[in-house]
Amino acid sequence: MTKIFCDIADIKLIKKFDKKKIVKGFTTNPSLMRKAGAKNYFNYSKNILKVTNKPVSCEVFADDTETMISQGVKINRLGKNIFVKVPIVNSKGKFMGKVIKTLNEKKIKLNITAVYTAKQAIKILKNIDKKTKVIISIFAGRMADVGKDPIPEFKKSIKVSKKFRNVEILWASTREPYNYIQAKQLKCHIITVPPNIIEKIEKFGKSFDELTTNTVQGFLKDSKKSRFKL
Repeated sequence: MTKIFCDIADIKLIKKFDKKKIVKGFTTNPSLMRKAGAKNYFNYSKNILKVTNKPVSCEVFADDTETMISQGVKINRLGKNIFVKVPIVNSKGKFMGKVIKTLNEKKIKLNITAVYTAKQAIKILKNIDKKTKVIISIFAGRMADVGKDPIPEFKKSIKVSKKFRNVEILWASTREPYNYIQAKQLKCHIITVPPNIIEKIEKFGKSFDELTTNTVQGFLKDSKKSRFKL
C-alpha cells in the first residue's frame, strides 16, 4: 500500500485534507512555508501540529552542518508526529552525512530530501541505524523535467533499502495523478502529492467511454460560450 502525503503548508488546506482518509500525512518545505505566509518558522510549524496528528515533515533551512543539527533538534521538539526534513547536500553540494548521522543517533525521525539517485540513497543508509524511522524522498518529477527517467533510481533505491525496515522510499515532486499508479507499481512506501492532484486521484475510475464523452461535451460547451459561427 502506497501512502499519500499531502505536500502543503497552508493551514486551512491542512485542516481540509486532514479530514480525508486518503491522506496519511503531510510534507512541507521552506518554499511552501513562505508561500503560505509564514513569518515565524517555529511558531507556524507548531500551528500546523495543532490541526493534525498525522506525520508532518518540517525542513531545516540552514546551510551549514552545526546549524542544521541545532535546527533539527528544535524542530523535533515540536511533537511526536514530526519528521525532521534534511537535504542530502547543502547549497555547495556537500553531503550532509554528519547531520543525518547525528540526528539519527539522537533517535530523531528524518525525511532526507532532494535525493535523485540510488547512490545517494546508499550513502544515507550508511549513516543511519535500523530502528529510527527514516524517509528517503526521491524527486521523480524534477528528474523527468530534465529528461531523465526516475524509475530505475526508484527500483534500485527500494532494493538497497529492503534490509532497513525503518526506511521508507517516497516519490516526491509529483506532476500528475498517474504518478500515484507508478508509485504503487514500484511499491514505493509513500508519495507526496499537492492538493489539486489528490482531488484528481479521488476521481479515479472513469471508463474510456466516459472520458471521450466528457471531453467532447467540454469542447461543445466552450464553443457555445464563445458563440462560434462558420
